[in-house]
Amino acid sequence: MKDFTIRLLSTDDSLAFFELIKRNKSRLEDFFAGTVKYTNSLEDTIKYCKVIEGRILRKEYYPYLILDEKGSAIGFIDFKNIDWSLPKAELGTFIDLNYQGKGIITKSFKLLLDSVIKKHKFKKLFCRISPMNKRSIQLAERCGFELEGVLKKDYKTTSGELIDLCYYGRVLD
Repeated sequence: MKDFTIRLLSTDDSLAFFELIKRNKSRLEDFFAGTVKYTNSLEDTIKYCKVIEGRILRKEYYPYLILDEKGSAIGFIDFKNIDWSLPKAELGTFIDLNYQGKGIITKSFKLLLDSVIKKHKFKKLFCRISPMNKRSIQLAERCGFELEGVLKKDYKTTSGELIDLCYYGRVLD
């Protein structure tokens, strides 16, 4: 697949976003728990996207959709936990199961990193990744992130399990 676009999530994307989450819900429940929680129905998703638009305006959160040539949402990348005093942000990402392994998330991640870093002048980006999530670890490493350490019992999954997270960072000029 060659043709895809990346754009900042808006209320206009509510249906595409809802469908993406719905298709991947079982894969996302543990690590995108908030997103799953607020997108149980299309109505909930519309409300959530309106809240997100406010967070974007306040420069608190930058969520991006990856769309295929037909306009269907096939992936998601977000910049969250932004600390403008440094400035730094945490990244999260996932790709629809049907598009996994095609290089789309790597290309999207690299393109978005370049433009967002330039626009917002972040000095550090970081990802917290489960040691079991080999694909996300490989993505982070391909995009210039380095393992800075393992945070012990740092995240509680939806099921209540406390797990370790690998902390990957990328320091920028």
